[in-house]
Amino acid sequence: MFDIVLQISLVLTSFSLILVLIRTIIGPSTSDRILALDTLGMMLIGIIGLVMMLQETVVYADIALVVAIIGFVGTIAMAKFLERGVVIDDD
Repeated sequence: MFDIVLQISLVLTSFSLILVLIRTIIGPSTSDRILALDTLGMMLIGIIGLVMMLQETVVYADIALVVAIIGFVGTIAMAKFLERGVVIDDD
């Protein structure tokens, strides 16, 4: 029964991932695209977590951690770029 719930949630999460990809492509502004990319990273972490529960293993935990770190750093870098125009200051 729990496997069925996990599979249904995996399908629904995958469907919402497609919607986020569409928002990333047709986002009206750069801020919307950055937010959609951040959401995409968080959803990928959720999908990795669901796959780990389905397979009853923890080998993908490192991958989820790396995706989270890269998503966080990328979002901060893009926000700083939008605010100031540069990512690394010369100060």
